[in-house]
Amino acid sequence: MKAEEVVWGVVALIILYLAWRTVAPLLSAIFFAAILAYAVLPIHNRLSKRIDSKKSALVLTALLIGLSAVITVELVLVIKNLVVSFYEDIMAFISWSLTLELPFGAHEVLQKLYSQLTPKLTEYAQNYAFSIPKYLLQLVVFLTMFYAILVNSEEIKRQMHCLIPGGRENLGEKLLKRADITLQALIRAWLILNIAKGILMTLGLWGFGITDFPTALLAGLLTILFSFIPLFEGWIIWLAAAIYLLRQGDLLRAVAISIYGATLVSPLPDFTIRPKLVAKEAKLDEIMVLVGMIGGAWAFGVKGLIIGPIVLNLVSALLKEWKRIKAQQS
Repeated sequence: MKAEEVVWGVVALIILYLAWRTVAPLLSAIFFAAILAYAVLPIHNRLSKRIDSKKSALVLTALLIGLSAVITVELVLVIKNLVVSFYEDIMAFISWSLTLELPFGAHEVLQKLYSQLTPKLTEYAQNYAFSIPKYLLQLVVFLTMFYAILVNSEEIKRQMHCLIPGGRENLGEKLLKRADITLQALIRAWLILNIAKGILMTLGLWGFGITDFPTALLAGLLTILFSFIPLFEGWIIWLAAAIYLLRQGDLLRAVAISIYGATLVSPLPDFTIRPKLVAKEAKLDEIMVLVGMIGGAWAFGVKGLIIGPIVLNLVSALLKEWKRIKAQQS
């Protein structure tokens, strides 16, 4: 009997390992699909009362597909322009440096360095091009999981409650509630801050005279959209504006929009204002939220910006429960 249990245990471990290797490359897409599905769940529940759950999920997924298409096209265009601009500037600098009168042997050293640099830049460009199909596959998984989670949201909720161990239902409910409160606070803070970023980006581009108001408004909308994409955030818009101004020879305004963007759009508000908003909503300490975001991002990548604060909040809830039990025992 024991030998049979060992065999089945090994088989189960192998299956779990293979399942993990299968899911691991798509974990980010699944994770963010779950977060977004959770964020729009109130809308889905309202729509489900008028039309059935599947149609509601289909409508929301169709809207998300349209939004994803716009973001993908804009993202590819912006990154392409940044890469091309960077490559042209590097090549121009190389050509200029080779015309300088340098000490004996310096030209040979520079030429050797540049001969090694050019293939590297080409390799980076090729890696960027080859990463696009992988991104599109991740997008397909993201949209599929988003739809599936919305359709099965009630069943998922029931299964989560069924997983709570017997005799600890009260603690399990408390932990689920704390996770729910923290996640809601993170989503609301993200939404409020991203809208504010878009408004500030519009005012900055228009106020510094970089572009007219309609174009600045479009850039503000793109800032809001990009701010929902972890890693890219809103800095990609002001960086593109700064590079454009540098290429025009307008150094003063390039520096001005860079300082303005970094201070008021991204990344500074992400580490100052966002923790305050989350802490206020979830009734947490600001330092705990900040540590959760930074430590979570360090440990889990961009997913950690969400995982970190939730985990620390759960730790806080467990400590409070432990203190309560100890107080009752004494």
